Amino acid sequence: MKKDVQKLILGFAFAATCYSVSAKVVDKQVNYVSGDTQFTGYLAYDDKYIGPRPGVIVVHEWWGHNEYARKRTRMLAELGYSAIALDMYGSGKQASHPKDAGKFSRAVVSNLPEAEKRFQAAYSLLQSQPQTEKNKIAAIGYCFGGGIVLAMARRGLDLDGVVSFHGSPNVGAPAKKGKVKASVLVLNGADDNFIKPEQIDSFKSEMETLGVDYEFVNYPNAVHAFTNPDADMYGKKFSIPLAYNQSADEKSWAKMQAFFKRIFKE
Repeated sequence: MKKDVQKLILGFAFAATCYSVSAKVVDKQVNYVSGDTQFTGYLAYDDKYIGPRPGVIVVHEWWGHNEYARKRTRMLAELGYSAIALDMYGSGKQASHPKDAGKFSRAVVSNLPEAEKRFQAAYSLLQSQPQTEKNKIAAIGYCFGGGIVLAMARRGLDLDGVVSFHGSPNVGAPAKKGKVKASVLVLNGADDNFIKPEQIDSFKSEMETLGVDYEFVNYPNAVHAFTNPDADMYGKKFSIPLAYNQSADEKSWAKMQAFFKRIFKE
């Protein structure tokens, strides 16, 4: 009897070891097109989760589709989502200086119909993955990307929810009544000099007038780009008010997780 128990314990231990070794994030770079332009995306999912699961689109900062966007995509995969980091600039183009980043991002924001086509191309690619539950899709964005996901919600895209991390709340024209389908979560740095109080007031007024399911959260002592550990380096290098805030980063990520559980009814 004692030997049987020992064998059973060893069997469980072996099975657990095999499970932990085999369970991993599967990720890959993908190329896709919108119109005549090629884009470089990044897909990720965790193979320990069986079957289709909700999908999440990640929209990069104004620097472009870089490793930070990919890291967040892998983190979403670890949470059990099927995720894609899209490319809004084309061919994985990245900026190394704020002047270029501003030029690239303004070109996108100034033509939101084209931005929507680029967003939709990545949406369709994510939706086509066997790991993605096709009728459960959300989007998150950072800085420039936060403004983009809010703009896509305003334009009425079929999204369960959008989350903006330190993004502009006023990208694009205000939505018309009944246009916004997505629940909205805005996670903002209370000391962000790039986001003015009047912008926040205007955003809240718009959401409330439209009857949108939304929440706006301000994190004390947090400035622009508070979720990105590289923000300190960028801030010092270019003398701009960016800084990482670990507390706000962790709290905002947890807030996003709770939001997803609610909108996806997990």
